[in-house]
Amino acid sequence: MKSILKKNNYGKSAVRVLKVKRTGVIHDITEVSINIQLKGDFDAVHLKGDNSKVLPTDTIKNTVYVLAKENPVKSIEEFCLYLGNYFLNNNTQISEVRVKADEKIWKRINIHDSSDKDIQQHHPHNHSFISPGNELRNCSLKINRDEYKIKSGLNNLVVLKTTNSGFEGFIKDKYTTLLETKDRIFSTSIKAEWKYFRYDVDFKLMHDNVRNLLLKTFAEHNSLSVQQTLYECGKKVTEHYPEIKEIFISMPNKHYIKFDLDRFDLSNDNEIFIPTDEPFGLIEGIVKNVKEESE
Repeated sequence: MKSILKKNNYGKSAVRVLKVKRTGVIHDITEVSINIQLKGDFDAVHLKGDNSKVLPTDTIKNTVYVLAKENPVKSIEEFCLYLGNYFLNNNTQISEVRVKADEKIWKRINIHDSSDKDIQQHHPHNHSFISPGNELRNCSLKINRDEYKIKSGLNNLVVLKTTNSGFEGFIKDKYTTLLETKDRIFSTSIKAEWKYFRYDVDFKLMHDNVRNLLLKTFAEHNSLSVQQTLYECGKKVTEHYPEIKEIFISMPNKHYIKFDLDRFDLSNDNEIFIPTDEPFGLIEGIVKNVKEESE
């Protein structure tokens, strides 16, 4: 019997950086967590303890901060590509770099000015921000010396609607207790990840467009099931944006259970619900742009 090193990679995870971009009195911020993994000629460090080709993970961390200073960080996709190219171009022993980025969402605070009843305007603060919750903007990069691939996405986009959702006509067996309903609460935390046909796109604008279209479709679609709404969301995205090759969507069903008020001689006209976290249904799918099939 003989043991061999089948494959290996290493890198630095959860490198968190906040960049403040100051344009006069107007400030913008980008907060991102970066994961970097390197593949290449690293067998010797495993087999012989020879560190001569190892770029320390502490150096990888420092490089992220320095390059964040040098790069405008217009989008996390462009910054990840900048990082990947740097590590490849400055380390001959590296054959492939994988970079993943999760961007925390920050929005400029809008203060309602109620002192002037005639104007009633919203004035953006130049340097104050608020985070809407756990929503993340993310991307992943895989780059070698011949090509690169980028995927963009979002996570924890929490949505809820109180009508235009039902679930009927499903299989019923001896263990089924779920009742059919024409009108129920539909809530989910959307995770989406999309691939591109080409990369000459405005990644930040594309993210905002996809996010807005997902929200619009969720709100307007008369849902007969989570599955149907998932497909409708993916269909809208791939039809509206031909730059997108395919989109993966995950929709965990955040259940709201109608509370039984009958025992208190009260009616519950879809007004009182019990929010539940677990267990939950998990519905996932990939919707592809048919352009790919015809090429």
